[in-house]
This record gives sequence, structure tokens and C-alpha cells, in this order.
Amino acid sequence: MAPSASALTRLLNAGVRPGFLRTAAPGAARPSGRALGGAAAPAAGEPEGGEDSQRKLLDEPLRHSDFFKVKELFSVKSLFDARVHLGHKAGCRHRFMEPYIFGSRLDQDIIDLEQTALHLQLALNFTAHVAYRKGIILFVSRNRQFSHLIENMARDCGEYAHTRYFKGGLLTNAPLLFGSTVRLPDLIIFLHTLNNVFEPHVAIRDAAKMTIPTVGVVDTNCNPCLITYPIPGNDDSPSSVHLFCRLFQITINRAKEKRRQMEALLRLQHPKRATGQPDPLPKQS
Repeated sequence: MAPSASALTRLLNAGVRPGFLRTAAPGAARPSGRALGGAAAPAAGEPEGGEDSQRKLLDEPLRHSDFFKVKELFSVKSLFDARVHLGHKAGCRHRFMEPYIFGSRLDQDIIDLEQTALHLQLALNFTAHVAYRKGIILFVSRNRQFSHLIENMARDCGEYAHTRYFKGGLLTNAPLLFGSTVRLPDLIIFLHTLNNVFEPHVAIRDAAKMTIPTVGVVDTNCNPCLITYPIPGNDDSPSSVHLFCRLFQITINRAKEKRRQMEALLRLQHPKRATGQPDPLPKQS
């Protein structure tokens, strides 16, 4: 039992130090199994090359503004040639799309391609980073005209597509519908943000509820508010949709190829590093 405060004061004044206040004998300190912040301290002589290489593999793309060189994939002229600037009639204009409209000609809205190029670069860069970290990318569209094109594009780049009827709650109730081990997509790309009856796609609302980042091509009659990376552009013309599909396919394949090159380089630098490490992306419930 520890002494009271008054008794402790008398002992200290008399020059007597209780056992629980005595300092340890001089010498080497005992090794502790925990470090500051609760992290385990590395053992003496333990190689840290595996952790350093894994950290370098993931952090190196974040040190560059355009690590995957997506800016060179397109230009304003290529967007103009693909008719990305053509919007809908001025009477169908959504009020939240007004900042992206350059003007109107013959009662048809014209999209500002300078803003489209900037937003497209941000969207492609984010898509490349998700693909580089081995994230799941889902392409969504309800336009039957481009269903075959989008499904083939997703298959060619090793990702997934959903071009049929999207049931409400498919993302929010995924653990109940598919089990507790289901993994939701890490990124959803909407080639068309409206369904067949010109209403916002239900997956946009569900993705926002589940905090899943989204990339979407928004025409002048669409609402860009719930899209994480909106791309103002024409989503009706075949030339425009083909251009967007080609850009996404090239970006994803380039990011995956870059990941394979970085892993091969690190294996040469650290031949004894363990392979098959778990992906650092957080799993969504």
C-alpha cells in the first residue's frame, strides 16, 4: 500500500526514498517493445527495405503533379474535333452548369473547352492513381446506344461496367444483398449521368451516400453537384463518347503498366523482399 501524502513528505525530508521513487541502476536501458505513439519499435538489425520500398512504391506518384502524363493524351483541338463543346438547347440548361457554358449559338449552348480540358485532366489523373493502387473501377451508363462500347472498353482495361437497369440501394445495401465480405468499387465513372427518362442516375446518389468518389461526364442539362470530378462535355455524340472511352482506357492501362514497372524495379533493388503483400487500399464495408 502506498504511503499517504504527509508520510511521504516526512520520508523525503529525512532523506529516505521509497522503493517506487528510486531510480534504476546506471547501465543499458531495457529494450521496450513499443515506440512513441503505440507503434511497435523495430528490432535491432531488422531489415526495413521491404517497408521502405513499399512506401516508395505508393508515395512516388504523389510527388508529381502529372506522374502518368495524362495531359499529353488530349488537347483542346481534339476535344473540339470530337464535338465535346456541343451542349443542349438553352431551354434545357441546368442552372448549376452555367459556369461551364461559354455562350450560346442558334439557341444551343456551347461548353467552354478550356474548363473541360482542366477538369478532364484532373479526372484522368485521379483515375490513374486509383488504377495504380489496384483499386476497383466501375463504369456506369444507362444509354443503350453505347452499352456495347462501354462494356468492351471496361473489359479491355481489366475493370467492370454496369450498363443495365441499376436497382436502388445496390451500393447502400450491398452487405445485405451480397454478404459482409463484398467490396464496393473504389471509383465509379459515369459516361452518362442521366437515365433513360432524363433523371439523375440513382447510382450517383448511392455513391455519394457511401462516400465513393465519382467521375462523370456532365452535359448542359445535368446536375454536377454530387459528382466528385465533373467533366463538362457532350455525352450524346458518338465521337465524344468514343473519345472519353479511349482516354479512360489508355489512362487505366498506362497506370497499371507503370505499377508493374515500379514493382519490377523494386524487386531488382530488393530481391529478398516478400511478394504478395496486401493492397493498402482500405476495404469498404
